[in-house]
Amino acid sequence: MSLPAEFHEIAKRVNNWGRWGADDERGTLNLITDAVVREAVATVRTGRRIPLALPLRHDGVQSGLVPGRVNPLHTMVQINQELFGPGTVATSDDAVTMGLQAATHWDALSHVSHSGKIYNGRPADTITAPGGARFSSVSAVEHLVSRGVLLDVARARGVDRLPGDHAITPEDLAAAEEFGGVRVRAGDIVLVRTGQMRLALAGDREAYGYPSPGLSVRTPAWFHARDVAAVANDTLTFEIFPPEIADLWLPVHALHLVEMGLLQGQNWNLEALSAACAEEGRHAFLLTAAPEPFAGATGAPVAPVAVL
Repeated sequence: MSLPAEFHEIAKRVNNWGRWGADDERGTLNLITDAVVREAVATVRTGRRIPLALPLRHDGVQSGLVPGRVNPLHTMVQINQELFGPGTVATSDDAVTMGLQAATHWDALSHVSHSGKIYNGRPADTITAPGGARFSSVSAVEHLVSRGVLLDVARARGVDRLPGDHAITPEDLAAAEEFGGVRVRAGDIVLVRTGQMRLALAGDREAYGYPSPGLSVRTPAWFHARDVAAVANDTLTFEIFPPEIADLWLPVHALHLVEMGLLQGQNWNLEALSAACAEEGRHAFLLTAAPEPFAGATGAPVAPVAVL
C-alpha cells in the first residue's frame, strides 16, 4: 500500500534535503552552532545533574513487539583472572549482546526509509548486511550537547500519564511550553513527556509498549517551524501507537528521519527530570546526549544527562 496524499503533503512542507548540502549526513544537528551551545551552558544555575537513561538489563523494556530488538544479555568473560601468572593483578571483563535500540537510544537518520530513499535523497539500498548504513549512520553524530527543553505534556494536562490513545498535537506542545514558561528555539533538543514511562518503571512491559500515547503526524511541521535539532520522549514507539490514521504505520518516523533529518529518541526516563523542573520552576537546561559511535549502525544507546 502506497503512502497517502496527506503524508506526501506534509513531507513536502518539512523536507530538508539539500538544506545543508548534498553530502550532509547530520540533518538538523547542523542547527546546534557554537553560539547555541554557549547559550545552553548559560542555562546551568545549580549544577544539579539528572540522568535520563534506563538501566541496561536483561529484563528491560523490550517485549518482542519489535522483532530482533532484544534486551541486553550480559555475560562475564573473565572473573578475577590473573592474566600474567599467579599472584599478579587480576581482572574481570564483560560482554553484552543487545539490540542497539533496546533501551534509551537515538534513532539514526538511516533507521527509516520510504519510497526507496533515506535522508537527503540517498538510496535505501545503501544500507547493507555486511556494512550497515553507508550514509547517516549513528556514528555521524560525533557529539551532541545543546539546550534541552522539557515539554511536559502530561503535567500540563494535569495528569500523571496520558491515556494510551492520546495523539500529542501541536496545540499540546504549545500548551506545554506555556506551562513550563519556556519557548522552543533553533538548535534545541526537545524532550516530550507523556508519563508512559511510569508503566515500564512499574514492570508492566506489555502495557508500556501498547497502546501508547505519542506524537501525532501533525507535530513534525511544528518541530520544523521551530528548527528543533532533535526530539526524544518516554515511550517505546515515539509516535502514537496504534497509528492515528488507519494503516499508516510510523509516519512520524518517516517525516522526522527521512524528510527532515531530525534525530529522534525513545525510552528516555523523564520522571526525575519532570519532578526537578517542577520543583525549580524552569524547563530548560544543558543536555549532553551523544550516542555510542557504532560505525554503520542505524541507532545506538545513549546515557543522557540534564544539568540544571
